[in-house]
Amino acid sequence: MPQGFLSIVLHAHLPYVRHPEHEYSLEEKWYYEAMLECYLPLLRRMENMKNEGINFRLTFSISPTLLAMMEDNLLRDRFKRYMQNLQNLAHREEERTAGDATFAPLARLYREHFDQIAEYYHQRCGERPSRILKELQNDGFVEVITTAATHGYLPLLDIQKESAYAQVAASIEYYTDIMGEPPRGIWLPECAYNYGLEEVLEELGLQYFLTDTHGLLYAAPRPKYGVFSPIVTNNGVAVFARDAETSKQVWSAKEGYPGDFYYREFYRDIGHDLSYDYIKDYLHPPGLRSDTGIKYYRISGAEAPLDHKQPYIPEIAREKAAEHAGNFMFNREKQVEYLSEVMGRPPIIIAPYDTELFGHWWFEGPLWLDYLCRKIDKDQENIKLVTPGDYLDMGYPLQVSTPSSSSWGDKGYHEVWLNGKNDWLYPHLHRGARDMIHLATEHSDTEGVMERALTQAARELLLAQSSDWPFIMTVGTMDEYAENRAHDHLVRFRRLVEQISSGNIDVQWLEKLENVDNLYPHLDFRLFQKQETTVPVEVATIEK
Repeated sequence: MPQGFLSIVLHAHLPYVRHPEHEYSLEEKWYYEAMLECYLPLLRRMENMKNEGINFRLTFSISPTLLAMMEDNLLRDRFKRYMQNLQNLAHREEERTAGDATFAPLARLYREHFDQIAEYYHQRCGERPSRILKELQNDGFVEVITTAATHGYLPLLDIQKESAYAQVAASIEYYTDIMGEPPRGIWLPECAYNYGLEEVLEELGLQYFLTDTHGLLYAAPRPKYGVFSPIVTNNGVAVFARDAETSKQVWSAKEGYPGDFYYREFYRDIGHDLSYDYIKDYLHPPGLRSDTGIKYYRISGAEAPLDHKQPYIPEIAREKAAEHAGNFMFNREKQVEYLSEVMGRPPIIIAPYDTELFGHWWFEGPLWLDYLCRKIDKDQENIKLVTPGDYLDMGYPLQVSTPSSSSWGDKGYHEVWLNGKNDWLYPHLHRGARDMIHLATEHSDTEGVMERALTQAARELLLAQSSDWPFIMTVGTMDEYAENRAHDHLVRFRRLVEQISSGNIDVQWLEKLENVDNLYPHLDFRLFQKQETTVPVEVATIEK
């Protein structure tokens, strides 16, 4: 019997960045990079561990928007083109560096890595990574959970409960369509909770959700076991919370493992180092200086400028990954040893991370996770890897309590997603939700073109509700893109509202929208339906 349990939760999410109107899109590159550097390497390592008899158990939260992009034929073809281009570059790099004792092995490393990932995607995945996730879940190695349909920030949307309901219900419907069965749990977008959300989750059959640390620590009444046991809300939905210590060790670039000087330097890339004439045809878009993913240098030092970085040494980086995996396991052993004595029962430590950390920002992250799972299985007996669902199945009595309003954003509440840079968005989202609720209720029995228009209106509203847009506006990285995306979806939605209300649908324009914003082919607009009083539809002008 282990002294305690560790639950590693990987949250994989990207906004819907499909742009058929452009041959090349910088935003689509987010998806290609994450596929090549994070999702496929992680799935490949999980399968290798399964095939080698390693007893591991992980939780994988995948957003419906990411799942939909993995399933999309256009993005599938473009991702293959992106991979092939990088494979060509890696082969050319191997030729360029031939004879260089320092850089030739690194060029070979990337060439082999890209070739192996491409083969895995084509041959093993059949170009559908969701198949592997489903197999891993069916074989008992992974518990796959969902999040809201477009990662909408639910505490700021549930001014209309139907809006929060539609976000969660649409995600469950799409998840079930792809995975074959509904999810047990949900990663609330941005771990953002507000009072009453559990009512929507319970109605839709979800058994648990995750919050940030203070969401549970400040629950009422105060949880007896802190974050080391879930609580259960009055309606029976369980709540798990992030352990701060495990987060710091992995998340922090300064104090955590990813900042080790021997790990690969993310910010120095041959897309900027090599001559323009040599590299231009391998950039994305071609000709625009950008990262390729081929990086030959290590972090080197906390204050080392980019032009003073030292060459990457893969052998030492692998040793560091093994060392850090062992250190993480040792710390968890000591943690559960202490907690089990204090609590009088085995604790559960929740360790949630953005999946994109593993492989993209932290190149050695997938290797670290591989080492950790192997060490936990073979080198100790004090801790056991479980999922939140596994823990609930053990039947430990849970304290009834109500979580505190919270998120895992800066300062812990809702400020990142509601501030002076993005507050213009919410009146339009709320107005749009009110109108969608009315239309879904008024036209619940419709079919044909009108049904298609209502479905597309629901898509546009869901896409406008993505938490990614206000987040990007706040951090200012691609704020113009985020503003344009939110604005465009709202304008399309508003025009659809006008046409639906007048009964005059522009079919040609509707077909164009259905091709561009093709999210969730079986989406039911009636998820927004309200059975009580309705609100009249009014036309509004979208302004920023």
